[in-house]
Amino acid sequence: MAAHNLVENAINYSAEGTNVVISSKLDGEIIEILVKDQGLGIAEENLDRIFERFYRVDPARSRATGGTGLGLSIVKHVITNHGGEVKVWSSVGVGSTFAIRLPIAKESTNK
Repeated sequence: MAAHNLVENAINYSAEGTNVVISSKLDGEIIEILVKDQGLGIAEENLDRIFERFYRVDPARSRATGGTGLGLSIVKHVITNHGGEVKVWSSVGVGSTFAIRLPIAKESTNK
């Protein structure tokens, strides 16, 4: 669900014909999933608020044009409840990269 929301946002906020790149890597005991777009980008002053419920960088974007302002809040909630974190890097006019970092589940020895 979390990765789906990030990919959907990347597509929705990117112009037609641009790229959305999804990648993953293993960093010790952490799996990292990256979603990178060539979209609008997010201004630095908005980065601290984008994970708040109902917050929208562009207030003109309403439910009629897509979304409820809950997607990134849900992403953060789901990932933190699984012991992970969400990071974002963004430049206006260039695009954004979101990273989901989750601990790898240990195999249970109980049978």
